[in-house]
Amino acid sequence: MMKTMVQAMAVLAMLAVESAPALGQTADEIVEKYLAAAGGREALSKLTSRTSIGTIKLTSPVGELAGSIEVYNKAPNKSRTLVKLDLTAVGGGQVVSDQRFDGTTGYVVDTFNGNREITGTQLDAMRNTLFPTPLLAYKENGMQLELIGREKVGAKEAYALRLTPKAGPAFRVFIDPDSFLLVRTVLTLNVPQLGGDIDQVVEFSDFRDVDGVKVSFVTTSTNPAQAITSTMTEVKHNQALDDASFAKPAGQ
Repeated sequence: MMKTMVQAMAVLAMLAVESAPALGQTADEIVEKYLAAAGGREALSKLTSRTSIGTIKLTSPVGELAGSIEVYNKAPNKSRTLVKLDLTAVGGGQVVSDQRFDGTTGYVVDTFNGNREITGTQLDAMRNTLFPTPLLAYKENGMQLELIGREKVGAKEAYALRLTPKAGPAFRVFIDPDSFLLVRTVLTLNVPQLGGDIDQVVEFSDFRDVDGVKVSFVTTSTNPAQAITSTMTEVKHNQALDDASFAKPAGQ
C-alpha cells in the first residue's frame, strides 16, 4: 500500500511539473509567444501598411445581406473601411459605408444612416488600434496588460488578456494556447445608434502567411444588432497609401 501511495504521489508530482509552465505563463510571456507565432517582432515591425479586399455577409433584422469590403491600415493607427452592400433583396439599392480615421479624427460617409463624425469611446478605440497590433509596443505606448485567466472561445479555452490604454476603453484579447495566434477581441463601446454600451466581439480564423506574417483571412464581428463575416480574397503589405484617403472627404 505504501509503495502504491508513493508511486501515485510521484506521478502527481511529475504532472504538476509538466503543467507548471502552461499554468505559470505571465502576460508578457504570452504576448511574446503570440508575436513569434504571428511572424516575429522583426517582420511585424517592417509593416507600414496593409490593404485587404474581400466579400462581406451581414446578418441583420431585415435578413442576410451581401457585398464587398476594402480595409486599409497605415502605421501607426490610420484606418479606413469601405463597405458596399446590396439591399435589392429588401427593396433597396446599394448602400455605402466609408469609415475613415486619420490618426486623430474619424468620419463615416453612410448613405443609409447619414454621414457623421465619430466621437466618444468609438473614437478613443480607433486611436488605440495600432497597426499591425497594439501588442507589439504596448509598454512604449503606456498601455497596461494583465492576464485575467482562461475563457472559452468556441470549443476550447484561450488565454484572456486585458489591455488598458492611457485613455479610452480597455479591451480583451484572447490567445490560442496551442497556436498562440489571436482568436478573439472584445471591446465595449458606447454606440448611440444602438442605444448605448455594446460589446463588439471579433473572432479571427483562416490564418495565412503573407510576407512572413500570419494574417486572418476570415473575421466575424458581432454585436447586439448584427453579425458580419468578412472573407478576404487579397491582402497586400507596404503599399503606398495616401494620407488623404483616411481623412474626412473634402466638402463633408
